[in-house]
Amino acid sequence: MTPSRENLRELASAGFAVDTFTIEQRAVFAGLSGPELDLVLDIKARLDAVEPEVQAHAAVAGAALF
Repeated sequence: MTPSRENLRELASAGFAVDTFTIEQRAVFAGLSGPELDLVLDIKARLDAVEPEVQAHAAVAGAALF
């Protein structure tokens, strides 16, 4: 597998909706270096780890606003 396809496969495995990316977005992600890809995956993992908390705050804030 080429490095670019490997990047996209890793992103998809991490939960990115790669199939919804534009051609340009795929090209950018496919061209990431190893350290850049690692950073993107780390940020996604950290955001996913706090997602339930963030959603709970959004629900409370949303209910308060509406």
